Amino acid sequence: MSSKPFAPFLPLAWKLAHDRSLVLGPTGVLMAIINVTPDSFSDGGRHNEPDDAIQQALRCVEAGAGILDIGGESTRPGAALVSAAEEQDRILPVIEALASKTSAILSVDTYRAETARFAVEAGAHIINDVHGLQREPEIASVAARTGAGLCIMHTGRDREKLADVIDDQFLFLNRSLEIAAEAGVDRNRIVLDPGFGFAKDTTENLELMARFPELFALNLPILAGTSRKRFLGAVTDREADQRDAATAATTAILRLSGAAVFRVHNVAINRDALLVSDAMLSAKRQGTGR
Repeated sequence: MSSKPFAPFLPLAWKLAHDRSLVLGPTGVLMAIINVTPDSFSDGGRHNEPDDAIQQALRCVEAGAGILDIGGESTRPGAALVSAAEEQDRILPVIEALASKTSAILSVDTYRAETARFAVEAGAHIINDVHGLQREPEIASVAARTGAGLCIMHTGRDREKLADVIDDQFLFLNRSLEIAAEAGVDRNRIVLDPGFGFAKDTTENLELMARFPELFALNLPILAGTSRKRFLGAVTDREADQRDAATAATTAILRLSGAAVFRVHNVAINRDALLVSDAMLSAKRQGTGR
């Protein structure tokens, strides 16, 4: 890790595939969730057909999304396993169509190296791996060869966790970063995700939010994915499809704590949360002369 403190609000170019890049830091960026699945926890089946998923993605761009994250396998606990072939059949037509219909950044939500390779060939700019490169480490080599941006997510699933939530983040993510470095992935292509909700109970998720700035010791931008998660239901006593206001609250909180990218279902309400947060941050910078 660099000895220079990471400055989360300063401009930083996130290098992506197909000679694209995205400036992170000064304003928050919205990543819209496009689930081409029948069983995702919040919106499974709503956009299961390619045409429906494409139209939903374009609506998200119009609402303010800068990134479209396209996934073909649900990550909710107990979800049915999907073969690589089925995952690819679901998402590749959507990615190919969107590559010709929008200039938005396209992300593929997969842990499979083969799916990631096909997705980048189809037009994806980012690989978003919920297993942090540790289920199929070859996915890091795919990122290195293609120049794709890489979202590396922390998970507590199928492993022993440390008692301290931040210590466990460092343990897991440092190993993921070693895998990325060994594969030749440049650090300017990496964003980290602390994995809210992935084998973390309500208390752990809330503590992770409260201690979020500590994660910048890893010297990389951070993506926050709290949208409609179970811990928000535990706090608000609302079902998944009624948690958008709570999600927007976490978006504002985490933006003020330095998060750069926000993976969400409801783009419009989170856009408003970011506009207010970024306006406050701008006013603060002007007031301090920084």
